[in-house]
Amino acid sequence: MPLTHKKGSTDGTPRALRLTQLAARLRNGDRVALAKGISLAENDPARASKLMGLLRPTGRTFVVGVTGPPGTGKSTLVDKLIDSFRGRGLKVGVIAVDPTSPITGGALLGDRIRMTGHSSDKGVYIRSMASRGWTGGLSRATSQVIQLMDAAGFDLVLLETVGIGQSDIEVVGVSHAVLVVLMPGLGDDIQVSKAGLMEVGDVYVVNKSDLAGADTMIVSLLGLFRGSSRTPSVLKVSAISGDGIDKLEGAIESIRSRFTKGNQELRLKSIRGMIVETARASAMRKFAQASDVRADRLARQVLAGKMTVEAAAARLEK
Repeated sequence: MPLTHKKGSTDGTPRALRLTQLAARLRNGDRVALAKGISLAENDPARASKLMGLLRPTGRTFVVGVTGPPGTGKSTLVDKLIDSFRGRGLKVGVIAVDPTSPITGGALLGDRIRMTGHSSDKGVYIRSMASRGWTGGLSRATSQVIQLMDAAGFDLVLLETVGIGQSDIEVVGVSHAVLVVLMPGLGDDIQVSKAGLMEVGDVYVVNKSDLAGADTMIVSLLGLFRGSSRTPSVLKVSAISGDGIDKLEGAIESIRSRFTKGNQELRLKSIRGMIVETARASAMRKFAQASDVRADRLARQVLAGKMTVEAAAARLEK
């Protein structure tokens, strides 16, 4: 059933009732309804907000953020984790945030090729989302999609970020646990120690452990946290061969056990992050809608030499 009509559907069903029906189907785990809900979150924020009001997500879904520099094998690692948690009988959702196509505005990489082996598994739902210019490695609709998967009954969501390196840390706000994926050869005595990544992870994974320098990187990571108040797990893994995946699963499961036992601070952490992300997305959307005409007028004044770009930007902010 199309969800784009402005005044009900072709069969005369009012839009409000259609959303109510969609919410009911989604709560029953209907994958088509979930897909439609996610499309609303990406393309129709106002209706998506109404849908959220009907769903009232449960907050039972454990969210694992997977972040790190490009090329470290995040997608292959996520694929292995899907296998691991499906083996435990958990229903797993995957949100893979990709760069945006400059032509279509869609996710540039599409559904990750490495994960297509799970396409026939009804206990797995994989959705690629375009970042659409959203900074920090996520998409503006990420928080809503997490809530939709929660309402649909997923036990665990793996949230893979764009992989933009040093600014790829927004994931920490909406996740209950954060995996930072690294690999030997990043250079600079752990390049990401200069970023925010070394301060947000709960588990640090040195992937591609068959490469030279993996052990040295493990030692360097352990040295970074020695004497610190933080004691994250530091693990050596090969996502391709599967070496170390069991230990990684165990590290995630130890955090998830705190979550399932009702650890309030762990639960509040993700909710706070989603509130902030949702408010920021709404504010940016309203600003963009209100500023288009004004920006054009100001641009003409800059072109005419009547003001500087900085002055025009300051006026646009008011």
